[in-house]
Amino acid sequence: MKAARFVVRGKVQGVFFRASAREQAMALDLTGYARNLVDGSVEVVVYGEASAIDRLETWLRDGPDAAEVDQLYREEIGAHDVPAEFLVK
Repeated sequence: MKAARFVVRGKVQGVFFRASAREQAMALDLTGYARNLVDGSVEVVVYGEASAIDRLETWLRDGPDAAEVDQLYREEIGAHDVPAEFLVK
C-alpha cells in the first residue's frame, strides 16, 4: 500500500472540490480524506495502490468543473493509521 498527500491551490474551495475528490477516490478504491486549509487550498491524503493514486493525481490537476487549479503539490508519505473509508473533513 502506498500513501500520498496532495495540496491543491487555486479556486478550490466552495466549488465541491472535496466532495468530488471523495467520489473520485472511492471509485479508485482509495481511502483517506480531503479537507479545506486556512490558506484557501485543499489537502487530499490518500492510501491505496500506486496506480490509483496516480490516476487521482491526474484528476486533481483539473478537479470539478467549477474549480480552477493553479498548483498541485504531491508528497509521498508513510501508510500508517489508514482509515477504512474516504472522509470529507
